[in-house]
Amino acid sequence: MPDRRFNEAEVAAIFERATEAPRVEQGQASGEGMTLAELQAIGQEVGILPQRIAAAARSLDRVPMAPRRVFGLPMAVERTVELNRRLPDEEWERLVVLLRETFHARGRVAGEGSLRQWTNGSLQALLEPTPTGQRVRLRTFKSDGPPRMASGFFMIAVAVTGVVVILLSSAGDPAVLAIMGGVAALGATMIGSVIVSLPKWARLRQQQMEDVAAKLESL
Repeated sequence: MPDRRFNEAEVAAIFERATEAPRVEQGQASGEGMTLAELQAIGQEVGILPQRIAAAARSLDRVPMAPRRVFGLPMAVERTVELNRRLPDEEWERLVVLLRETFHARGRVAGEGSLRQWTNGSLQALLEPTPTGQRVRLRTFKSDGPPRMASGFFMIAVAVTGVVVILLSSAGDPAVLAIMGGVAALGATMIGSVIVSLPKWARLRQQQMEDVAAKLESL
């Protein structure tokens, strides 16, 4: 990245991400682009830390990790942040506070050696060692999705089986058939509610993880 040159649009995006101040003037970026060192020099003149400029520059190439899908449905969301350094105790505590505020959950903190984690149900934040320092892995799984869908399919199967048995026995009681229809409708509703809610859940978790990652990378 030190040798990379950023074009006019990228320069504006970097300064916008590094600070909430307005974009820099278009004329500041030459036709050949600007290097990271040049951007950091400009940032220092207006009070923006060099590491914030570097983190904003790295974010241009970051591609959000797509949710893991089960039968085409987004059931799990993950995000990994490579820190390339060790996270001090004070910063880990600040990260826990950030996680609680972002996900609106108290969660539980645990640790063993250099491994640390914050968990709230299926939602996890893991601090793990790497050859160059440490990394933070954020991951979650829609734990109630598969059981609800399985229950819905089971109810539909029971209803269909009941209808077939009733029709074959020549005892087609309308009341019983109506009950079986209600059971099938309830099962279909459960399945539909999962299918409808999963994309919204995945987008929310993905955005929350990106927010946490952006703040981690700006440290």
